[in-house]
Amino acid sequence: MKLGVMAACFGGMKIGEALAYCKKVGLDAIELPAGAYPGDPWNLGGIHEDKAKLNALKKQIADAGLIVQGIAVHGNPVHPDQKIAQEHQQAHRNGVMLAAAFETVVINFSGCPGGAPGDKAPNFVTCPWPDEFAAAAEYQWNEVIIPFWKKENDFAAKQGVNIAFEAHPGMVLHNPEDIVRLRDAAGKNLGANLDPSHFFWQGIDPVESARYLGENECIFHVHAKDCATDKRAAGRCGVLDIKSYGDLKNRGWVFRTVGYGHGDEFWKPFISMLRMYDYDGVLSIEHEDSLMSMREGFEKAVEYLNTVIIREEASVATWF
Repeated sequence: MKLGVMAACFGGMKIGEALAYCKKVGLDAIELPAGAYPGDPWNLGGIHEDKAKLNALKKQIADAGLIVQGIAVHGNPVHPDQKIAQEHQQAHRNGVMLAAAFETVVINFSGCPGGAPGDKAPNFVTCPWPDEFAAAAEYQWNEVIIPFWKKENDFAAKQGVNIAFEAHPGMVLHNPEDIVRLRDAAGKNLGANLDPSHFFWQGIDPVESARYLGENECIFHVHAKDCATDKRAAGRCGVLDIKSYGDLKNRGWVFRTVGYGHGDEFWKPFISMLRMYDYDGVLSIEHEDSLMSMREGFEKAVEYLNTVIIREEASVATWF
């Protein structure tokens, strides 16, 4: 395995500064933000159309001793507001083409449409009753999500690119079963960006998620991000918590840098399960810890993951 970073956290730097920083802390890979919610701080969205600029970017990254593992274009390409949907669809298509140029994956959300035709806002369904909610979910899956992503699966397949979904609350795909359901319905170029931080607070076991997604041969990318649940706050408000991520004292859960939500008791079995199912890609650090500066949180994650990552292939067993 290799160690990398989801580089949206470096958006305030020039790309050369970000690459030098990654090299300094000993990373192997970088996940490039290229549009939609992560932003496009280095104007990469259409760079695949300019061969000279693309080759210069490749050289700049190679000179830093890094590889590109992942193009991040997390968005809502099925948003009921067509202006937003079209912007995010274009970001996704650009991301696929950039991923093809770097022979890597594109990372996105499934998106969340309205609950019925004509809705103006996304509708995140969390309950099957009253029956209108079940009907909304049926509409979202059968009329929007499956048809849209089947089309995008076919487009990505022609480019030799896999699409890695980050299962994220607020989106139709927010758990491992959803990812496999869509993969089975829409195409085998669809799979997972396995981010354990989104599973902890939902009560989903990330280690078992790695097993399940591994059994379905669809772990395409992994984010290294942690989560901490505040039992006292969650005891009052539960975990479907719409308070600001900045309301740290009152939220039921918050994102943490790796090692500050869970320690070896989680990360070692999780990484071992990834290896069990032949994942040998990148652990891409995503810094979203509101209690630390970017540099401190990111560097603590690098330091910790270097103690638990499995870098080498297993030796040939001689004891059985």
